[in-house]
Amino acid sequence: MRDYDRIANKITAVLFFSQSLSSAGFIAAFTVNALVAVDLTGWTAMAGVPGAIYVLGQAGGALVWGFSFEKIGRRWGLALGQIIGVIGSAIAITAVVGCSFLFFLTGLVMVGMARSAVDLGRFIAAEVHHPEMRGRAISKVVLGSTVGAIVGPLLVGPTGELATMAGLPELSGPYGVGFVVLVLAAILILSGLRPEPREIGRELSRVHTESGPAQETRSLSAIVRQPGVLAAMVTMVFAQMVMVVPMSITSVHMKTHQHPLSMVSLVISAHTLGMFAFSLITGKMTDRWGRLPVIILGASVMIISCLIAGPSVNLLPLVIALFLLGLGWNFAYVAGSTLLADQLSAKERAKTQGFNDLLLNLASAGSQVGSGVIYAFGGFMLMSLTSAIMAVVPLAAVVWLRVAQANKQSGTNI
Repeated sequence: MRDYDRIANKITAVLFFSQSLSSAGFIAAFTVNALVAVDLTGWTAMAGVPGAIYVLGQAGGALVWGFSFEKIGRRWGLALGQIIGVIGSAIAITAVVGCSFLFFLTGLVMVGMARSAVDLGRFIAAEVHHPEMRGRAISKVVLGSTVGAIVGPLLVGPTGELATMAGLPELSGPYGVGFVVLVLAAILILSGLRPEPREIGRELSRVHTESGPAQETRSLSAIVRQPGVLAAMVTMVFAQMVMVVPMSITSVHMKTHQHPLSMVSLVISAHTLGMFAFSLITGKMTDRWGRLPVIILGASVMIISCLIAGPSVNLLPLVIALFLLGLGWNFAYVAGSTLLADQLSAKERAKTQGFNDLLLNLASAGSQVGSGVIYAFGGFMLMSLTSAIMAVVPLAAVVWLRVAQANKQSGTNI
């Protein structure tokens, strides 16, 4: 009989550290992507293109990894994702040195694919834990992004100086961070992610009795029609949209009202703190209170944050609003991810979770474009109100799921 708790804790620790490493590389690159675009093209209008290409790489990668993880295993799938990120980082460095914008975007697609593999690590942690521990397992992996969010930007300046000393363009330096840390993450995953999490998840499904889905493998179309799966996916997709829309345009809004760059950075830092720093608390809440109450809490906090942000032009209310926006997203993201994991049998997890993250990233890309359109048309107030309305959708999804569950228990067809 395996010691599943010890194995699960070891796997989660490896996923946490690999997430911390890779996130530092992703965020270091993200910090300068727009600057590289302007530098390589000479057009300010191209500043948003790298972000969109990067997210499209994430979206496509999520679907690829979702199906690949089931065939080649979680360990080799995650490691391959990091290796593709290493290659993408090398291409980005070469493109900056050679002044090739198209080559640079090619590298970002590959880095985006690597990011999507890393993001699926939260579900790997969930599948090796018992149901009552899944929320905390997911939250521990998500917490790794906090390390990256703090360390990544701090490495931009020093690596830029190192690049200059080596006779390379300053903006090539941050992509060296991704190259190095993704190599380390790949080594950590290959050496430490043992035994294979896919097999542990399957064993747990056999030895642990759950009042969850049947163990036969359903088609993806059949899975996504299940009320619990739909509610989980809707929650995460709309939480992502609500979070991205104000976040994408807050810096422009603040610049319009004459806030210095240091104050813009403070607001975004507060937002990032809300997104990741309290993940462990969110995981405990999800396991103790239940998935649906935490989703309700997350949606409610996001609505409040959007209503605070709408009329705000001063620093303090914007800091509060963006912090709450990140915190509400964290509640909905962790609880929604856990709810989705609960609905799936062992062989259904990878493909369904990959499809979920495909939708998540497509929603993120669309929201970045939409935020600018709404802001240009109606200003920050209309954009914030639009986000608040979107945040009602997860609440509606929870109500619908509870009605569906009640009808199923009473034998009523829905």
